Amino acid sequence: MELRQLEHFVAIAEDESFTRAARRLGYVQSALSVSVRALERELAVKLFERTTHRVRLTEAGRSLLPAARTTLAGAQSIRDEAAAVNGVIRGRLRIGAMQALTVVNVPRLLGRFHREHPDVEITMRPAAGGAAELVNEVANGELDLALVAVAEQPKGLRVLPLASERLLLTSGQDDGSSTRKCVHLHRPIELRELAGASFVDFPTGWIVRTLVDRAFAALDVHRHVAIEIADVPACKQLIREGLGVALLPESIIAADSIGLQTRDVLPAVSWEVSVVLRDHVELSPATAAFMALMELERTGTPA
Repeated sequence: MELRQLEHFVAIAEDESFTRAARRLGYVQSALSVSVRALERELAVKLFERTTHRVRLTEAGRSLLPAARTTLAGAQSIRDEAAAVNGVIRGRLRIGAMQALTVVNVPRLLGRFHREHPDVEITMRPAAGGAAELVNEVANGELDLALVAVAEQPKGLRVLPLASERLLLTSGQDDGSSTRKCVHLHRPIELRELAGASFVDFPTGWIVRTLVDRAFAALDVHRHVAIEIADVPACKQLIREGLGVALLPESIIAADSIGLQTRDVLPAVSWEVSVVLRDHVELSPATAAFMALMELERTGTPA
């Protein structure tokens, strides 16, 4: 068995296509077919069900896929460690980040990291399904780390806090203006007073939605979510148009606050943005270098 055969197996499983996998790996399709057939003969199992439209893993293929990924990751780790001994950071850095994350300047951080470690391949994934999706991908080894807010300590993961901030009641300007600067109204409002309000909120699975749902449930207060939307700018625009109110983190509001007004709420609701990593797993050289650089950014060390 050769590592390249395992690489071909994993690529086809991920792309569900010999053609797409061959294109991604830079092989001709026939070479991948020969490689997989040889692997199937050696393992004495059938790995794929082939149809005219797609390729699916067999039950045996699904069982062997995690081990194949682990083996490839181990081999890559040896290569990366060898390069690190010679003072060169190589490998991959796979990051997940929440939408509209502003407490950490991710583009600037990745730019600095790329300049210092140009041999590292960087991939970044947004939280299309919310923070919970990214946390699961870290746990499954699909991501090296995620910059997210979590509601509780996830099993098997390390959570390193970065910043904590309040969620503020956010509404449109009373006069309907979309050009006035954000106004912060000084009298806090009790969450109980919002029982009859219409809310614009994110879908279930988004951490802000989880925290707000829990805050109202703790008071045994029902709230009406009129609109669910998985897009931060669109959520704020709907609020500007008077279609509802929301509890949003300060940094998300500050990123584009024109035409909005805010109030503190009682009891206070806050979220904590953290780095999530797998626990009891040694960091790759690339991940360790990124974590060190992020700490330098937090302490204000110049680029």
